[in-house]
This record gives sequence, structure tokens and C-alpha cells, in this order.
Amino acid sequence: MRSDQLRPWNRTGRALRTAALGAAVALAVLTALVVARWGPLMSFDGRVARDLHAHAVTHPGLTHVARVLSDWFWDPWTMRALAAVACLWLWRRGRGRCALRIALVILGAAAIQQGLKALVGRERPVWPDPIATAHYSAYPSGHALTATVVCGLLLWLVPRGAPRRFAWTAAALAAVTVLGVGFTRVYLGVHWLSDVLAGWLLGVVLVALAVLTAPGGAGGTNGACSGRSPASPRADFPTR
Repeated sequence: MRSDQLRPWNRTGRALRTAALGAAVALAVLTALVVARWGPLMSFDGRVARDLHAHAVTHPGLTHVARVLSDWFWDPWTMRALAAVACLWLWRRGRGRCALRIALVILGAAAIQQGLKALVGRERPVWPDPIATAHYSAYPSGHALTATVVCGLLLWLVPRGAPRRFAWTAAALAAVTVLGVGFTRVYLGVHWLSDVLAGWLLGVVLVALAVLTAPGGAGGTNGACSGRSPASPRADFPTR
């Protein structure tokens, strides 16, 4: 393996490790502040929630769109179904290990989310005129976490040699989904902003760990989860 081919993958690995560490530290700090009910954070969460709820109540058309997106297109079960389709596709192409890894990360994310909700036990916003309802504790947002994990793992499957337009389109769709689901959960009055931020941060940690611990790491040199078959004639390195 030539050093000029290895360097970009090393940079990717370092970037992912940095992202995972930074997100983990930020998540730990945020969780501690939420548990301690730190005044400035509680005040900021409350102000954002009140402003968005006031707008949602007076704009029923936009609220309806937000509910459709949040409850159907960006619902965690919809995102998990999308991941299941990707796992089935991988399995049919002989990438069972990659399919299993993605399935385990999705299941692990759901378990960690429920565990954190039980441990933190944060109440959701309460309104005299609610426009949506949600169950269980608020922190972290399961919608935000699931969207981040699923979109991140699906982006990981985009082949390195894919056309730039396709790669950018996939990245844009993922960004709209992750940011959009976070906005709708706060806009609909069922989450605080810090709940959504925690879901995003935890999702980044889980996706980075999934990529970094996969065979071949961030580079995916053996094709395990790189979007190419290990025996693909277009692979950058011959199969030995």
C-alpha cells in the first residue's frame, strides 16, 4: 500500500476519532447540566420552546407539515425500516458482516436511548394548548438520535468512487433529515432543544465508533462496509 494512498484514510480516521471524542465529551457535559438543571440551560431551553410553540399554534399549516414529517417520514420506525432495507441489500450482496454491524448499531442506539431516558427522567414540555403528544422521558430525543445514526451509516455505504453529484445529494438529504427532525421535535413542543442536541451528539459517537471499529477502519480497505464488494474489480487494492 503506497503512503500517498494511505494518508487520506489516516486523515479520515483521525477526523472521526476527533469527532467521536468531541461529541462524547460534549454529551457528557450536556447530560450533567441537564441532570443538575443548570439555570442558564433551563432558561434557554424554555425560551426556545416557548417561542417555537407560539409560532406553531398560530401557523396550523406549517404545524401540519411538521407533524407529517416528524410522525411519518422521520419517525424512528421509518428510519429503522430504511436501515433494514439497506441491511437486506448488503446481505444479498454477500456483505453479511456489514449488515449485522449496522443492525447491531441501530439496536444499540435504541437501547442506549431508552437507558438514558430512564436514568435522566427529564419531563417533556407541558402546554395548555398542545399541538402534539409524545410518551416517555424527553432526554435524549429518540427521533434525533435514530435519524443521525441511520443517515450516518447509510452515508458510510456510499462507494468511494461514486459520482460527486450522487455523494453530495446523499449528504444533503442526510443533513436535511437530521436537522429537520430536530427542528420539528422542538417546534411541535414535545422536546427541549438540548434533548435534540443530545440525540445528535450520541448519534455522532455511535456512527464514528461503528466506522472506526469495522474491518479496515475508516478506509474500509477490505470492502466490508465500504460500499463495494471485496472482490470488486474497481477496488483500489487487489484482493490477496
